[in-house]
Amino acid sequence: MTLHAASRDALAAAELRLLEVLDNPATTPGTLGEELFAVVDLLSGQPPLRRALAENSSDPSVREQLLHGLLGDKVSDATLQVLATVVTSRWSSPRELVDGVESLARTTLLVRAEREGRLDAVEDELFRLGRIVAGSHELELALSDPTAAPAGKVALVDSLVAGKVDEVTKTLVDQLVRDPRGQGVVNGLGDLAALAAKRRERSVAHVRSAVELDAEQQDRLEATLTRIYSRPIALHVEVDPTLRGGLLIKIGDEVIDGSVAGRLAALRRDLAG
Repeated sequence: MTLHAASRDALAAAELRLLEVLDNPATTPGTLGEELFAVVDLLSGQPPLRRALAENSSDPSVREQLLHGLLGDKVSDATLQVLATVVTSRWSSPRELVDGVESLARTTLLVRAEREGRLDAVEDELFRLGRIVAGSHELELALSDPTAAPAGKVALVDSLVAGKVDEVTKTLVDQLVRDPRGQGVVNGLGDLAALAAKRRERSVAHVRSAVELDAEQQDRLEATLTRIYSRPIALHVEVDPTLRGGLLIKIGDEVIDGSVAGRLAALRRDLAG
C-alpha cells in the first residue's frame, strides 16, 4: 500500500484513535475488524460515496454527519469512532481513504490474534497458504480471476482452510480474495504475513532449503540471524529440492545464497568472466 503525504498523516491519526478504541475493554476486536472490512466492501462498490467521504473541500462535520446517517444504526460505536476520525481527516484521494480503512481492519484483527496468543500461528498460516497458492497455477488463477464471483472464491478458500486455520487468518484471506483491490493473491498473502511479522516487531527471513529443517535447526538458524542483524528475525521456511543442498535466505533486499545451486551459478559466472 502506497500513500501520499496527506493520507499517511490521516492514517496515523486513525491508527492512534484505533488503539484508543481497542484499549476499551468493551471493544471486541473481531467485530470491529469485520465491520471495518464491511465498510471497505461498501466503499469499493460505491464510488460516489467514497468521493463524498473523502471530499476535502467540504466541512469535516458534514462528512461525519454523512457517516452517522449511513452507518449509525448498522455498526458498533467503536467502529463509528474509528471511522469518524477517518472521514474528518484529509486524504490524498478517495481510493487512499479506502486503503486506510482496509489497513485499520487488518491491524484490528492482528491485535485480536496478538491478544489471544495466536499471532505466531496466524503469520505462519498466511505464509504457508501463500506458498500453496503460488505452487498451484490453477488455484492462483481461480482466486485471482476478476470475473469470478467473490462468493465463489471465498467458498474455494473455505474448501482449503475451513477448520484448519485460525479465525483471524480465515477472515483476512476471505477479504483478500473477495476484494483484492488490484493486488495479486500471492503477493497479498505475502504482505499479510509480513504485516503480522511487523506486528511482532520482527523482520522476516524467507528461507529456501534443499531439505526440510527440523525444529532444532530452525531455532539455531533463527538465533544466528537474530544475532547477525541485531533484531528479532522470523523464519518462513519452504523446501526447494532444486537448490540441491544448503540454504537460500532473503531478508528484505539482501540475499544470502549458501545453496549448492547458488555456488555453482557463481562459479559459472566467474568462469564466463
